[in-house]
Amino acid sequence: MRTLVVGAGAIGGYFGGRLLETNRDVTFLVRPRRAAELASQGLKIRSRLGDVTISKPSTVLAENLNETFDLILLSCKAYDLDDAITSFAPAVGPNTAIVPLLNGMRHLEILDQHFGRERVLGGQCLIAVSVNQGEIVHLNENHELSFGERDGGLSDRVKRIASLMDGVRFNAHASTEIVLEMWEKWVFLASLAGSTCLMRASIGDICASPGGTDFILGLLDECRSIAAEAGYPMREAKFNRARGMLTGTTSVLTASMLRDIERNAPIEADHIIGDLIERGEKAQIKLPHLNTAYTHLKAYEARRAHPA
Repeated sequence: MRTLVVGAGAIGGYFGGRLLETNRDVTFLVRPRRAAELASQGLKIRSRLGDVTISKPSTVLAENLNETFDLILLSCKAYDLDDAITSFAPAVGPNTAIVPLLNGMRHLEILDQHFGRERVLGGQCLIAVSVNQGEIVHLNENHELSFGERDGGLSDRVKRIASLMDGVRFNAHASTEIVLEMWEKWVFLASLAGSTCLMRASIGDICASPGGTDFILGLLDECRSIAAEAGYPMREAKFNRARGMLTGTTSVLTASMLRDIERNAPIEADHIIGDLIERGEKAQIKLPHLNTAYTHLKAYEARRAHPA
């Protein structure tokens, strides 16, 4: 399969680089600055699970994109989605499968509107990764990518994508319950981001503080209620795992959104928290914890837009 990876940052660079490591046909859709970096330095991945350097990865700029691809891996941030759609639209043909790796759900509706629901699969990834001076730095031992038909089942195209990723140095999973898995991740991520961003602290520091654990569990319960109302109740094992990860008194876990705030970067407040609130309010669910977290994130965005 001819694969176009939209972006060669942390997520796209890691999974696209691992595909290239095993000689898959991969092209990165990048901006001019990143294209120049890759041309001069190559694509470098640093990981305790194995380093890799691709000396001259194939890249294309949006203005030069004039052919279609079998698979598009979409790895942008939610606030860049509109620009990304414009840039990769010429690569979408009648049989192209789009696998977005964004968190939340709103992007699915947006992609459906532009390209048709039949072209948009569900997708998610589990990894902690960053970019440091052009290098992709893998921060933990998780590197999982899941994908599947949103209506369930194992279609021929999902099987082809699974074959493409077979033997690649990350854990690929063709899921028959991808939308449920996306909701479960969203519930966990919103709880993690909402609490650690609001408190500017790790899970352990929050839980070691008066009222901290109760706040996190209240946030988790609100997020889980929204998922259940949407028709995707969190499975007990997933809930217990999330609860355990969010209540460890010695945990150093923080959300990547907090790291973005700490470097004064854009954040996905509306996509991760705001969209949950909108869905919860339609279902008439009381959301005091989510609303508090969201107010904080929007205040950060306002201050960032108009610094003193």
